[in-house]
Amino acid sequence: MSALESVILITAAAGVGGTGLGGIIGGLFKKDSTKTVSLLLSFAGGVMLSIVCFDLLISAINTKTNIGIIIAGVLIGIALVSLLNYIIDKRTNSEVPHIDADHPRTADDLKELIHSDHLETHRRNKDSRASLFIAGAVMACAIALHNLPEGMTIGASFANSKSLFTGSALVLAVLIGLHNIPEGMAVAVPLISGGMSRGRAIAVTALSGAPTIIGALLGFWLGDIGPLGLALSLCFASGAMLYVVFGEILPQAILMYRSKSPAFSVIVGMMVGILIIYL
Repeated sequence: MSALESVILITAAAGVGGTGLGGIIGGLFKKDSTKTVSLLLSFAGGVMLSIVCFDLLISAINTKTNIGIIIAGVLIGIALVSLLNYIIDKRTNSEVPHIDADHPRTADDLKELIHSDHLETHRRNKDSRASLFIAGAVMACAIALHNLPEGMTIGASFANSKSLFTGSALVLAVLIGLHNIPEGMAVAVPLISGGMSRGRAIAVTALSGAPTIIGALLGFWLGDIGPLGLALSLCFASGAMLYVVFGEILPQAILMYRSKSPAFSVIVGMMVGILIIYL
């Protein structure tokens, strides 16, 4: 199996497989445990944080690329994902009644993070097909924006190690697959509640993980064109993932389960990440 085929296969399993499994669970049970999802998200965020800081960024530095370029690459990755998130939120948050001055200035629920709450609102109000289509497109963009950097970290990590079975590529793929399960549940439940058949809702949910593959191919392509390309790939992916962890996953996890438990879960995740890197 070629390197490119390996990247596609493992990322498809993490992206499409993870969200698809979440869709199946959502279709069967139509519910989730807020506390469990919060701890799962914060743990995954902690492991990802360790891999970004103690593996990907160190690998970027080891390419001997100018440190200014490395810092700039990380900041560009953060800024780009943050800007795109801001644009989507700015244009859509006014559609949902509970998004007001008293609401936290970030998502406090998975449905908000991927904007499936907008689709629920339009369905509940029996809005036009055009409104439903736009709400669905916004949800797809939000999911893509969340999954692309996750895929980039897999692709960049694979380009760095050249093997699925050494380095952090496989670990990241497994973690992202687990992280995508509750996300898949958050996509499937409103689709089914809105009248879509379970089979179709699960299929749509699984396909929502496809942008992970695009991100992985981008990260792998950049990382395969030389030391500078590898450094930029690692830095862009790291910056994007740092935003996802600190700007989305951790605030949301804490708001979903208002206690110190998510913080401890992050710490445990970081320690597990360090063990994975150095064992």
